[in-house]
Amino acid sequence: MIFVTGATGFLGHHLIPALKQAGYQIKALVRPTSRADFLQAQNVETAAGDLLDRDSLIEAMKGCRYVIHGGGLFRLWGEQRSFEQVNVQGTAHMLEAALRNNIERFVHVSSIAVIGVPQNGRVIDETYPCQPDDFYQRSKYDAENMVRMFAVSTKFPAIITRPGAYYGPWGHYALNRLFFEDPLRGLRVQVHRGQRLTFPAFVPDVAQGIIAALERGRVGETYNLSGDSITHAEMNRIISAVAGIGSWRVNCPPTLMLWLAKQMERLASETHREPFYPVALAKYVFYDWMVSSEKARAELDWTPTPFEEGARQTVGWYREIGLGKRKK
Repeated sequence: MIFVTGATGFLGHHLIPALKQAGYQIKALVRPTSRADFLQAQNVETAAGDLLDRDSLIEAMKGCRYVIHGGGLFRLWGEQRSFEQVNVQGTAHMLEAALRNNIERFVHVSSIAVIGVPQNGRVIDETYPCQPDDFYQRSKYDAENMVRMFAVSTKFPAIITRPGAYYGPWGHYALNRLFFEDPLRGLRVQVHRGQRLTFPAFVPDVAQGIIAALERGRVGETYNLSGDSITHAEMNRIISAVAGIGSWRVNCPPTLMLWLAKQMERLASETHREPFYPVALAKYVFYDWMVSSEKARAELDWTPTPFEEGARQTVGWYREIGLGKRKK
C-alpha cells in the first residue's frame, strides 16, 4: 500500500487515478479542512492527519510499504513561517513517520524552482547549483536537503523528483492561470515579446514520472520531470490555435510589470490577500528556464507529452467547466 500526501490537490487529481491504474492500493492523508469528495469517488482509503502533526502521520502511515510525499505549500507570495512550517517541518515529520513505519521507498516531490534565478543560456539539470531566491524556493530546497541528510544518516531509501511548472486539467494557478485562464478571459499580455523560455510540466506526465521513480528510480538520486522548454510566444501561439482565440498579445515592458507588481504587493500587505501579479513571478517570466529531463528519460523510461497535446487536453477541460467555449 502507498501512503500519499497532497492527494486532494492539483497533482493528486492526476496521481491517484494513475496509481490506481497501475494496480496500487492507496491510503491518502486528508486534513480535517480538506474536501475528500474526489478520493471517495475514486474509492481511496483516507486517513485523517496533518503534516504539522507528527503523531497523526505515524498513525496514518501504519500498514503502508511506500510513501509519495506530494503535499506542501506552493504560492508565489506568503509568509516565510508558513512555507517553513509546511514544507520543511512537515517533511521532517513525514521522514520520522516513515522511518518508524519501516517504509521501503520514499518519493519526495520537490520542484525545479529550488535552483533560484536561472542563468540565461545555461541548461538546468540535476547538477545545477541551487541558490533559492524566495521563501518558497528556500523551503523546498531545505526540505530536499533534509531528505538527503536523513537518507545518508539512516540509510533511508529516498528518491527526489523535481517537476517543472505544472499545467493541465484541474489547475487554476501559476502557469495555468497566466497562459490559459487569463487569455481565455481576454487578458493577453507578455514581456520580452515572448522570447523567454519556460518549463511546462503536464501534470499527468508528472504523475507517471513519480510512479516511475517509485518503481525504477535509484535510491538517493534526484530527477527533473519537465517537458521540453518552450518560449512564451510559442506557447501562446499553440494555446491560441487550440482554443480558437486571437494570437495577439500586448507586449508590456518588464520595468512596468515589475513596478505594477510592487504596487500590488504593497496593497497586499494591508489586505493579506495574494496580489494578482506577485513580484516573485518575475524570476519565472523574465528569465530562460532551459530545463533538461534527460536523466528521467534515460533512467525512468519517462517520456513527456508534447506541449500541443497537453494544451489541447487542458483547453478541453476548461471548456468542460465553462471557460473558453467556442462561439457558435
